[in-house]
Amino acid sequence: MKAIVITTYGGPEVLQIQEVEDPEMKEDEVLIKVEATAVNRADTMQRKGQYPAPKGTSPYLGLECSGTILAVGKHVSHWKVGDQVCALLSGGGYAEKVSVPAGQVLPIPPGISLKDAASFPEVACTVWSTSFMTSKLSAGEKFLVHGGSSGIGTFAIQIAKYRGATVFITAGSEEKLAFCKGLGADVCINYKTEDFAARVKEETAGKGVDVILDCIGGAYLQRNLDSLSVDGRLFIIGFQGGAVSEINLAHLFAKRATVQAGGLRVRSTESKAKIISEVEKNVWPAIAEGKVKPVIYKYFPLSEAAEAHRLLESSKHIGKIVLVT
Repeated sequence: MKAIVITTYGGPEVLQIQEVEDPEMKEDEVLIKVEATAVNRADTMQRKGQYPAPKGTSPYLGLECSGTILAVGKHVSHWKVGDQVCALLSGGGYAEKVSVPAGQVLPIPPGISLKDAASFPEVACTVWSTSFMTSKLSAGEKFLVHGGSSGIGTFAIQIAKYRGATVFITAGSEEKLAFCKGLGADVCINYKTEDFAARVKEETAGKGVDVILDCIGGAYLQRNLDSLSVDGRLFIIGFQGGAVSEINLAHLFAKRATVQAGGLRVRSTESKAKIISEVEKNVWPAIAEGKVKPVIYKYFPLSEAAEAHRLLESSKHIGKIVLVT
């Protein structure tokens, strides 16, 4: 099969399409003929040598895909050859075929094309597992998402509104703020021209927000704590603003605040299967109703993965970038 190979760690130009061995399918896995995959920031970090693939997983990039099942392992009963599916991967999406544990596979949501379905698994599983399963965001609560125009952000706005939350976002341009407003965000803050913590305080009459989903990390930590309500929950999923910070623990104490952090990729197969099950039960109906839509900025052929990485790293995009095999 053909796959995108990291020829050496470095810039986008190190990504090259090459002929490689087919993946080996285990007894509890399915083999998928990949229709499309999506580009995530983790892919760019892996390309630079900063985020190695977990032991025993595919060496190739790609944390999600959509496609058609080519074969099923002997312990798999839920799926059959020919099923059109999308899947959460530990790697291997930037290829013509990928093998994945059966518990990480989802049906294509009603009304969504096979190609566009590749944009959902990583964002749906990330947002649902953090903000809902862990931080317990519920109807009537206030929710702040940093990077509102990203793949994670555009999905989070839609699912949070569907679940009855009031949504605050940060983004870096008027175009991005307007797009987020169009998706349903209630309060849109330009982080380049405003202090988001001051604006949150103003918009909430000093009470703060209940849940924050943060991809920035260190640079925002104290201001995130300042923005939380009493019993507020902060979930950190990235360190785009550094991994080290100093905070005033008295703020945590006074607010009974919870700070958690984590990613999807390093979770166990069992943990991922639980998340997938919850996503199918809670998120897929919202997609079927047309309340949560795929937000795709651009499609590239798989052979142009380097160009797709350049676009992601430019941060000019809104939503997801998809690679089509």
